[in-house]
Formats: sequence, structure tokens, C-alpha cells
Amino acid sequence: MITVHHLNNSRSQRILWLLEELGVPYEIQHYERDAKSMLAPDSLKKIHPLGKSPVITDGDLVIAESGAIIEYLAHTYGKDTMLPKSGGQAWLDYTYWLHYAEGSLMPPLLMRLVFEKVKTSPMPFFVKPVARGIANKTNEVFIGPMIKTHLDFIESHLAKNTWFLGDNLSAADIQMSFPLEASVARGITGKNRPSIVTWVKRVHARPAYQNALEKGGEYDFA
Repeated sequence: MITVHHLNNSRSQRILWLLEELGVPYEIQHYERDAKSMLAPDSLKKIHPLGKSPVITDGDLVIAESGAIIEYLAHTYGKDTMLPKSGGQAWLDYTYWLHYAEGSLMPPLLMRLVFEKVKTSPMPFFVKPVARGIANKTNEVFIGPMIKTHLDFIESHLAKNTWFLGDNLSAADIQMSFPLEASVARGITGKNRPSIVTWVKRVHARPAYQNALEKGGEYDFA
């Protein structure tokens, strides 16, 4: 039996979605973030030394990292449904989007979140204007333009494709869901990228996604 070690409001929600799409039986071990730090509890380190989520166990196997988990589940349980045939352009596209989600798209989104947190974090009153100025300038000249480039790139792709590999849902869509859901929920996507918004709505409308959301519990990007 597969166990998903699931942290609320985290990337592990997309692992539940994938398992629902595959129709594979699984159980959930729930973990809650610390209310102040928003970090995962130390109990996750009993499963994997880094103490991060998602982590799954499948028999004696312990698998961490979203991309690795999705690769394992798709290859083991969903070759005919969630993966393209190897060797062609579709396979290359699948591999690209699988790595792009965490390797290229998430870093600037995470940096933006960190600098936004800096502006509201407790600090001496005389430091606040300086901290806010640095955060605003960094977002304006570095992080913001980087995110715009990425979102424009994705918008252009989804304007021509229903899913990331074309007409059919694949494991690439599962991996891309977290950063794009976060972008839409936080208002980063903006009003001029309707294809991204439509894609997120299409994801949310899938019965498997809704089942995963019901089982996973709290899931709030905003």
C-alpha cells in the first residue's frame, strides 16, 4: 500500500491528485505546518532525513521530491495513461515540463514570496523602510521581470494546447499544477494571461482533483 506523507498547503497535494487519476489505492499520513514558522513538523524527519513533503512510501521504498515521486508513480502505475511514448518529441516535452516546474518556475516564485514576507516581518521601526525598499526594488528589477518572462512563455504554450503535451492530461500537468495554482491564487498571473487561468480551472474541474482535495484537506495558496 502506498502511503503519502502529506503536509497541508504543500506540493504533496499534486501527488494525491496523480494517485486519484491513476486509480491506485493509497493512504494518507497527515502532517500540519507550525502555525508560526509555517515549516513542516520534525516528525517528517522520521520518514526522510530532510523532513520535507511530499514523501511517499511504497512497501520498503521511500521516495522524496515531487518530480521523483511523479516519475516513479507514472512509470510504475500509469505508463499507458500518464506518460507519452519514449523517444519522440512528446517524451522530450514531458521531460522538459517535469523539470521546468521546480527547476525554473518555482525559484523566482519562491523568492517573491520571501521578499514579500520580509516587508511584513517584525523588525525595529527604523529598519522597516529600508527593508521594504530593498524588497520592493528587488521585486521590481529582478524577480518581477523574471516571473513575467516565465508566465508569458507558459501563456503562449497553453494558448495553443489544452494540456502541456497537447490534448491529453499527462504527468507533466501534475507537476506544473502547484506553481500555476499558486500564481493564480496570489494574483501573480494577472488579467492578461487567460490561458493559464483556464488551465487551472480545467485542473480544478477534474473529478480526480476534487477527490484528492477532499482527502488532502486544507489547501490555501493565498
